[in-house]
Amino acid sequence: MQAQLDKASAKSEGKEWKLIEKLLNGLFVEQRRARRWGIFFKALTFLYLFGLLIMFWMGPSISSDLAKESEEHTAVIDINGPISASEEANADSIAWSLRKAFENEHSKAVVLRINSPGGSPVQSGYVYDEVKRLRALHPEKPLYAVIMDIGASGAYYIAASADEIYADKASLVGSIGVISSSFGFVDLMDKVGVERRALTAGSNKGFLDPFSPLKESDKAFWQTVLDTTHQQFIDQVKKGRGDKLVNDPDLFSGLVWTGEQALEKGLVDGLGSTGYVAREVVGVDNIVNYSPRMSPLDEVIDRFGISFGETIANSLGLRQSYQLH
Repeated sequence: MQAQLDKASAKSEGKEWKLIEKLLNGLFVEQRRARRWGIFFKALTFLYLFGLLIMFWMGPSISSDLAKESEEHTAVIDINGPISASEEANADSIAWSLRKAFENEHSKAVVLRINSPGGSPVQSGYVYDEVKRLRALHPEKPLYAVIMDIGASGAYYIAASADEIYADKASLVGSIGVISSSFGFVDLMDKVGVERRALTAGSNKGFLDPFSPLKESDKAFWQTVLDTTHQQFIDQVKKGRGDKLVNDPDLFSGLVWTGEQALEKGLVDGLGSTGYVAREVVGVDNIVNYSPRMSPLDEVIDRFGISFGETIANSLGLRQSYQLH
């Protein structure tokens, strides 16, 4: 009887081991299959991306741009978005593009294509000064500004450096003024029982602290800073526009006007697009954009969508990323 039980137990254990072995073999097969498919899809993605890069580098757009630069053309430089050292429209990038455009012997004129609400007066001033410097070095090469949706504040500051300014009839133009804004939290701090503790060395180091009451002396001093900056803005606009400006007390009040109204006030010289200026004013409709470009990989990713591009980059290990598990 015991022998029969032992035999049955051994047989049962044999079946269990066979079942475990079968499960393990199946698992190994599935792992190998998944690994092969993973390698296949990574290789396919790599080939696809490689093909896109080949098309980008050897496509007609790049070769045609290179051909255009070696022919007579109108140079265009884009100023998009806020003007700031940390934004796309920063003085260094714009100045670099300006130098390239002016130094190319085949560019007949330079056009600043502006679509910006303004920004840093320092960055705008740098660009203004660089335009004047390059115009002095290349007096035969005019510079035009074309305002698209908006050319206000610091953006108009830059536009005023041009020989002529053009805009659409519905463009927003002007805002020749300076603003400084913040919030005060003194009453709120009193209500919630928060005490402000600020230690300074220098009687004015806590100047305009939003957590302290606004002093009339601080307000008066800061107003002189704004007025000085505003007057610098006005002087540069007058220097750039000269007698074209009408005598209107609201001109430098910070108001904005449509392109049609701006034309009446002498803020712009005509109504027209970049294509119009290149074709009718410059007389050369061959346009070459001198704005800084993204790297080939970034441009491909941008063209085909951020999500799609990030999936490709991550699958190839081209980018590092954090994941939550």
